[in-house]
Amino acid sequence: MLGRPDGLPQWFDPLLTRVATCRTEDFTTLRPPVGGGRPSAVLVLIGEGEHGPDLLVLQRAATMRNHAGQPAFPGGATDPEDADAVATALREANEEVGLEPSGAEVLALLPDLYIPVSSFVVTPVLAWWRHPHPVSPRQPAEVAHVARLPISELVDPQNRIRVRHPSGWIGPAFQVRGLLVWGFTAGVISTLLDMGGWAKPWEPGALVDLPDASAPVPAARGGAPDEVLP
Repeated sequence: MLGRPDGLPQWFDPLLTRVATCRTEDFTTLRPPVGGGRPSAVLVLIGEGEHGPDLLVLQRAATMRNHAGQPAFPGGATDPEDADAVATALREANEEVGLEPSGAEVLALLPDLYIPVSSFVVTPVLAWWRHPHPVSPRQPAEVAHVARLPISELVDPQNRIRVRHPSGWIGPAFQVRGLLVWGFTAGVISTLLDMGGWAKPWEPGALVDLPDASAPVPAARGGAPDEVLP
């Protein structure tokens, strides 16, 4: 927890208070291995747009070998020159969508989340988009689309579904603005919506089969095993 910055909107306070005491168990039953795993980070960037509070996501390019067309947080593996998880998350967001790092104010580091299939240990970096600006794909071979998903649409019960992997795994998902958000990203979003007190009651009725049978098997509650790029 890095403290409450001046000017932070009041609607952020419940989430900021709750993440100060959150644990790995709030997100997954898996724990990172002691002294192992490939360090990586993703940027969970929440700002305020024309439709109220929103969350920045990108959509992977359809031509990618892994996670073709899958929405995700900006992020990736730690480079040797990265000082920490914050540096990794901000660098990746700049490289992928052109985010200006100085406009994002880091609020907290969420618990490390382990992804066994890829051996990634992912640190979600929660940040406030203090100075929003236009963003777009900077690496067309990897990123096809960038979107700001309004919190009001993410919590809308009509947009919340479950997905079923060919393995039989079932997890939370969102259908928002033409995107099917599932796996690791959807699991983190779902947990944060609950922590922020934003979630609305919804009946987990709709169950959608994932169209790509080659998608990686999710390794934990709400999480896909290889969502972060190497």
